[in-house]
Amino acid sequence: MHVSTTTRRSGENEYNATLLRRSYRQDGKVKKETLANLSHLPPEAIDAIRAVLAGKTVMSVDQAFEIERSLPAGHVTAALTMARRLGLAKLLDRSPCRERDLCVAMIVGRVIGPGSKLGMVRTLGQSTLAQECGVVGADEDDLYAAMDWLVERQDRIEDRLAARHLRDGEMVLYDVSSSYFEGRTCPLGKRGYSRDGRPGLPQIIYGLLCDTDGRPVAVEVFTGELHDDKTLPSQVVKLKDRFGLSRVVVVADRGMVTKANITLLSETDGVDWITALKAPTIKKLARSGVFQPSLFDEQNLGEITDVAEFPGERLVVCRNPLVGAQRARKRNELLAATEIDLAAIAHRVTAGTLTGADLIGLATGPALKRYRMRKHFQTTITDTTFTYTRKTAEIAAEAALDGFYILRTGLTETDLQTGDVVRAYKNLEQAERAFGSIKGPDLQIRPIHHHLEDRVRAHVLICMLAYYLTWHLKAAWKPLLFTDEHRPVSPDPVAKAERSPAAQHKAQTKRTSTGQSAHSYRTLLTELATQTQNTTRLHDHASTFEKLTQPTALQAEALDLAAHAPVVVDR
Repeated sequence: MHVSTTTRRSGENEYNATLLRRSYRQDGKVKKETLANLSHLPPEAIDAIRAVLAGKTVMSVDQAFEIERSLPAGHVTAALTMARRLGLAKLLDRSPCRERDLCVAMIVGRVIGPGSKLGMVRTLGQSTLAQECGVVGADEDDLYAAMDWLVERQDRIEDRLAARHLRDGEMVLYDVSSSYFEGRTCPLGKRGYSRDGRPGLPQIIYGLLCDTDGRPVAVEVFTGELHDDKTLPSQVVKLKDRFGLSRVVVVADRGMVTKANITLLSETDGVDWITALKAPTIKKLARSGVFQPSLFDEQNLGEITDVAEFPGERLVVCRNPLVGAQRARKRNELLAATEIDLAAIAHRVTAGTLTGADLIGLATGPALKRYRMRKHFQTTITDTTFTYTRKTAEIAAEAALDGFYILRTGLTETDLQTGDVVRAYKNLEQAERAFGSIKGPDLQIRPIHHHLEDRVRAHVLICMLAYYLTWHLKAAWKPLLFTDEHRPVSPDPVAKAERSPAAQHKAQTKRTSTGQSAHSYRTLLTELATQTQNTTRLHDHASTFEKLTQPTALQAEALDLAAHAPVVVDR
């Protein structure tokens, strides 16, 4: 018996027939007989009949194959694709070695699954990362040894990054942040101003240098009690001496540029700066008459000069009405909240349940401190009375400066136009965005569990390099993310940044221009992780083979974008 498929055409129509037939000999002649019409059966059933007639054993797919293990692979493939395009391994060291492979694995591992080094060991075994990086079987001790190897090469790594991304005359963004410790034995861990809201824990300070586009170039770790301004001098030395830049413009936050630092920047050949004045200085300028807020009722940008206080500098005054309205609303809310607390104290005094100037004062202090409104209230306390009033003149003077900020720079107008000075300072948000990624769910630099000083420095360096990789992945995946692909440049540098119509449409529809679901960076990585590498064993065989699942349309597009995005590599 055999299965026969015939095709017959009738005009423009084509008819297929699958028949079960047998051949036999009669009177010396070969004859054929149709036993059944199989045309109505599904193709897999017809194939099974063919196999049985050919003497093969038929079994279900579930019986023929056994999937022994599935490992998430898509997110590893995407991250390693970008890492290889960036030459990440050669960036760490020119010579291949196991330590270099482990460091690449730690950097990529922090991108796809941030956590502790013990968690990193688990990540290696719970994805294809260990196999792809050639570090199968690595444990915590191997990772710690690789960190010691990496920190010795930090200067050379930063030098290579600077050679890639910094050119003479370029603006360099510099900002600092802090992260807290779990433990008390590291000499770097000190108590200081905590940006994490953990004042009771020791912390470290780290300063990040970025190029104009926000790519990280160098990072330096300082002890936790150090003030921000004390970190700037070493960055100037790094830019001039190590990176060999003959001219550079440092854009830094207002908290870092003190009088001593301005003197240092001014006296260093080829170094200019852009920063901002602190609020007390702005108030002083307003009181002295150098800066008159009323002149900016019809304009939001202008320059003033103060030869006495800021000789040879340009002061660029900016007024943002939206920020001003927000500050006014917040101040009114805090004043009202403080008055509620003070009214409760006054009621207790009137009722006689709170007496004595000392006790009344003890109750009043926390109420004024709670919302930091002490400067706006005048209180009068005796043993039996308590009154309070708003300082209307001081409040009005502060409100007059709502929405104002003043930038200062040593650059002449020939070097940089007024509007470009504002744009350059606002671009400092790129460094703040880097800290948001390093400290946030993307990379999770905190809490820091290491106890040795070099291990802490290596940990911070790994996080910086992981952000370098993350920056490029986010840039490549802009078409798939909610990120604005082509952010418009406003002709008004002070005005609030606006999203492009395409980005607004993406946010409203939750769809990309190609119809795919728009994602955040983390959800896209999660989606990529659903592409797995399956280890499969054949029925009755000891041997296995590995095969990736077919990527979805979204996964294929993400992998293609990572493979073809423009990047800057060593020249």
